Amino acid sequence: MLIGSAFVSTSNAQETISLPDSEDDIMEIEDDISDSSSDDSIENTLSEKCEKCDEKYIDEDHAEREWCKPCKLNYLKSNFINWTSKNEKIDNYIQKRQLNINKYYDTLLEWIPYNQFYDIKEVNKDDSVTEYSAIWKNGPLYHDEKEWKRYSDQNVILRYMNNLHNSQDIVNEFLDEVNTYLTNFRAKFINIDYIDCTTTIHGISQNPDTMDYIIVFEDLYKNNCKNCGEIYTDVDYEWCKSCQINSFEDDFINWSSENEEIDNFILEKQIGVKNFYDKIFEWIPCDQFIEVKEISKSEFATLYSAIWKGGQLYYDDNDKKLMRKFDEEVVLKCLYNSQEKIDEFLSEVKTYLSVNNDKDALHIYGISRNPDTKDYIMVLQNEYCKQCGEKYTNIYRWCKSCPINYLKNNFTNWTSKNKNIDKLIQEMQLKIKHRDDIVVEWIPSDQFNDIKEMNKSNSAAEYLAIWKDGPLYYCKNENKWMRKSDKEVGLKCIYNSHNNANEFLDEVKSYSIDQNFDGIDKIYGISQCPVTEDYIIVWQDNYCEKCGKKDRNAIDRQQYQINETHKWCRLCQLDYLKKNFVNWTSENEMINNYIQEVQSVIDNRDNIVFEWIPYNQFNDIKKIGQGGFSIIYSAIWKEGPLIYNVHNYNERRYERIPNKKVALKCLFHSQNITLEFLNEIKAYSMNKYANTINVYGMSQNPNTKEYIMVLEYAKGGNFSDWVRKNYEDFEWKHKIDVSIDLIGGLQEIHRNQMVHRDFHVGNILFMNNGIKDFTNIRISDMGLSGKVDDKDKTNIYGVMPYVAPEVLSGRPYTQAADIYSFGMIMYFIIMGRQPFANRAHDEILAWNIVSGFRPGIAEYEGPKCYIDLMKKCWDPNPENRPNATEISDLLSSFEESFTDGKIKPCHYEFETQFKRAEKYRMLVLCSEKPKKDIHPQAIYTSRLLNCTKDIQKYDDKLNEFSDNIAVENLLLQELENPKDEENPKYKNNEFSDSIAVEELFLQLATQL
Repeated sequence: MLIGSAFVSTSNAQETISLPDSEDDIMEIEDDISDSSSDDSIENTLSEKCEKCDEKYIDEDHAEREWCKPCKLNYLKSNFINWTSKNEKIDNYIQKRQLNINKYYDTLLEWIPYNQFYDIKEVNKDDSVTEYSAIWKNGPLYHDEKEWKRYSDQNVILRYMNNLHNSQDIVNEFLDEVNTYLTNFRAKFINIDYIDCTTTIHGISQNPDTMDYIIVFEDLYKNNCKNCGEIYTDVDYEWCKSCQINSFEDDFINWSSENEEIDNFILEKQIGVKNFYDKIFEWIPCDQFIEVKEISKSEFATLYSAIWKGGQLYYDDNDKKLMRKFDEEVVLKCLYNSQEKIDEFLSEVKTYLSVNNDKDALHIYGISRNPDTKDYIMVLQNEYCKQCGEKYTNIYRWCKSCPINYLKNNFTNWTSKNKNIDKLIQEMQLKIKHRDDIVVEWIPSDQFNDIKEMNKSNSAAEYLAIWKDGPLYYCKNENKWMRKSDKEVGLKCIYNSHNNANEFLDEVKSYSIDQNFDGIDKIYGISQCPVTEDYIIVWQDNYCEKCGKKDRNAIDRQQYQINETHKWCRLCQLDYLKKNFVNWTSENEMINNYIQEVQSVIDNRDNIVFEWIPYNQFNDIKKIGQGGFSIIYSAIWKEGPLIYNVHNYNERRYERIPNKKVALKCLFHSQNITLEFLNEIKAYSMNKYANTINVYGMSQNPNTKEYIMVLEYAKGGNFSDWVRKNYEDFEWKHKIDVSIDLIGGLQEIHRNQMVHRDFHVGNILFMNNGIKDFTNIRISDMGLSGKVDDKDKTNIYGVMPYVAPEVLSGRPYTQAADIYSFGMIMYFIIMGRQPFANRAHDEILAWNIVSGFRPGIAEYEGPKCYIDLMKKCWDPNPENRPNATEISDLLSSFEESFTDGKIKPCHYEFETQFKRAEKYRMLVLCSEKPKKDIHPQAIYTSRLLNCTKDIQKYDDKLNEFSDNIAVENLLLQELENPKDEENPKYKNNEFSDSIAVEELFLQLATQL
């Protein structure tokens, strides 16, 4: 049910909107990426003054680049005398345009003397325009770091208006034409449907011979193939599918298999290429192979190893052309009498081709033929071991058979003098499956030096020692077994084990040989004490050199054992932190206990050490944002956070990163901070998740006594800020990547049995500014949204459009409520604006949401599969919403269909949807977009939602109706039959529906 243009009911059939028939039918587009973005999070509205003029910079980006608008305008004004077009109207036009710049990345329109252009070539011509390619010697101005610079020798397009010959006499018409391009980019170009909205007009010039004025564009055909003029199939790699296919067709006359069916088969595969990285299937003359050696033979075929002189064809993404990998090792599979069984032969070829673009599969390069026997040959990727001729176990060219044979042959060279122990060691050796697996050995006791006792009990003694020869490992570069000499290992000598061999062997079996399996001790082998004859388990060292203790509970134990340069002892760290308790205090026992508790559960060297940070540690404090419950500042932390130094082998200790930029979240009224609040944020202070903001510690403002959370600083600002800066470049491939990153972060939170409770775009932070490094995203404010001194657990906090209807109705916040919030974030990703931006965020909207209303969206504004998933997240019934894992899987399938060349047939429709959505997005960008104001009562900062308690009363009243259908019918009746047809507020306008809903709501309210 459609209610105005603001929201759609989800309780009945979905309302659909048809795709526009033409560009003129495109709905009015709002580009107001919510300006009410004083979110309760880390923003990027830095106030800093220019040293030259003392004016404030626009924001932190401009402050960092020292780009001051008044100073730049003064520079441009002073430069007016240095150029002229010799036409007053054109000079005034350019000057006015230059003085309209607002941001450092704005393009500067210039007068460009014609002698600046060289290598001028006509590229296109029709009745209205003629276009030339050229190189601009000096190139355009741009702001780099802190000054103006030029890109020299830039390719540009010179556009002449054929219908404006002698345009020196009709300057007004010419400037109107220029203005059209500058204000409405939906202009037609030869071989281009329309100008991309990001297309730049560099300036105006004039041909000194014809006196015609020229519009100077950036290279509009930079994405067009230099050979055929068509747009590259893959623009990033300058790969043209048509040209590659044409080259194969042209080359067809230069080779032949002497079998028409095979020739056609090869050509069909060549012209079926879809991506630049696809394997190219070829006919390969037999004289291309040298050093041919037989590997194996069967009743059907013979396998040979060989060197292919020319090597396979591939598209080089650096040189942007087809090249060959010379002298490539291959395998030749010669099938007997295949010239008489072409269909069978090609059928087997197809089985290889079906996985040819799978990087984890073995590939086929082409077909050849034995000139003597006339048998056809399949040319395959080298998949056979040179030593034994067996097929490699995996794509890493590791042969399981060779090491197994090596170990078997070595059985006679050692013995423990105990048959059962020998048998167990041999069995464990023969179990290796991967090159990284540990080879369990019998190790003579005289192999150990520097033996130190570390621990002793009634049943065993444990030692540290140096194993002289060291363990076996498979060197992938040498393709052979080698040893790590002088390896530090642990020895566990089990008393009286020579008399209890079966018990000893049971314990040995509890150890693992899999290096990549965490949680179980890794065993190198077995030895025996020559004096007591007790058997010894030789295992990976997991003792701390400083304290001599072993921590079986440390999650980081595997790193400690395997990578000696990263050794980290949890027990030493905890001891250090406990001893340091006396060196700091917050002067609040509850806060002290809280910080000590958080520090005491550290279990990984990558954990952040949560600290009490004195306020005098902060310099250069600047307000950068304000939310409902806090003010956000940026600051420089003089000493900086503690980080474990993994690069210094000798020290292996925590060090500080001085002068670290951080965000200070000053919590309102936190002088009376509650234990409940601290417990709420405890889990997030203790844990570090991949996509969540780091929490460094707490501090306190000495003047206001308000407590401060010290957080990781997000340079890119919140999601709303970031989209505003990158709106034009935020393509659908980026939107999917962002969606996957966000749901991945939420998935990790949910996997740890946690709930965010305030998930909205203001709490999504970007660590970097640009579109190229956008994947560094953080989720913030988990447990930090709400009044610090609030003890009422029934209070609901958040941003109303992102709060799930069941939460607004007073039910507990669950993981399903986070999923609802994620659905609203998906809406923001599609639309580029906040949900319900044109509505007051009051009890009426809250009641609408509870009643099933959602933001309106047309089917063509995003891919259908993405919109459908979004609406599932909006489902009124929490049990019907997908979980984070299901969403992640679906988004990954969307990404595969949109960005991966290996598109599965079931994903073809997804691919079509995303391409259509991206095309629509570009059309939107190229439209003139009147900016819509956000409703003054639309609030996108977290706050106490007082109205929700009233909603519960209205829900009770609504229970008098038999079901939701009755409620919707009542709404429709009120909307379709207004009481006063003459009253102008009931006329058919964009507000009438909302007014009708409001009056119905008030009517119900008065009946309570």
